[in-house]
Amino acid sequence: MKMIKTLLASLLLLTGVVCLSWTVSGKKDPEVYQLTVYKYTTTAQEKVLDTYLEMALLPALHRQKLNHIGVFKAISNDTAVVKKLYVLIPGKSMDIIERAKASLEKDASYLAAGKDYLDAAYKAAPYDRLENIYLKAFRLAPELQLPALTAPKSERVYELRSYESATEKIFRNKVQMFNEGGEIALFKRLNFNAVFYSEVIAGSKMPNSETISGFSP
Repeated sequence: MKMIKTLLASLLLLTGVVCLSWTVSGKKDPEVYQLTVYKYTTTAQEKVLDTYLEMALLPALHRQKLNHIGVFKAISNDTAVVKKLYVLIPGKSMDIIERAKASLEKDASYLAAGKDYLDAAYKAAPYDRLENIYLKAFRLAPELQLPALTAPKSERVYELRSYESATEKIFRNKVQMFNEGGEIALFKRLNFNAVFYSEVIAGSKMPNSETISGFSP
């Protein structure tokens, strides 16, 4: 088992999410998540990305009733050559997310507000590479939760954990440990302030599970 930790600072955290209480019934259908990772190197790219997300993408997705969206930047960006920005989009199904994304092509306000990003020349691309990772919430943590943090947003830190397993069997055992094995309940008692627990269903590093937790200094 290989665990990778990435510390994140929130820009816009899960707008519209209310505090929920996970139950052990497992009766709710698990949400799905699209986690987009933008990799970039220059401040000019960062400015275009920030403007695109704030003025174009997020407002357009809100118009499509996708309101529970989180935007994060890696804290290591201050010193890293390759910097990372994360966008988390949850939905009741992958079809709902894909329909909302398809509608962007017909959204005049989105096309106008996102022009610098959408029409960027190939020599002035707003990122070096991007990756889309698709996740499915664990059965006993089927929905996003808003962490009960009291510190100002600028001081909050979020930890993205990736649990990369060597085989599918080891991966399934790890998922069972989170669910039936009681790790979700244990982390709750330890005040880990988990936002979500999920398994990667499509991505470059599989088999894998990912979680995000929030912390105050």
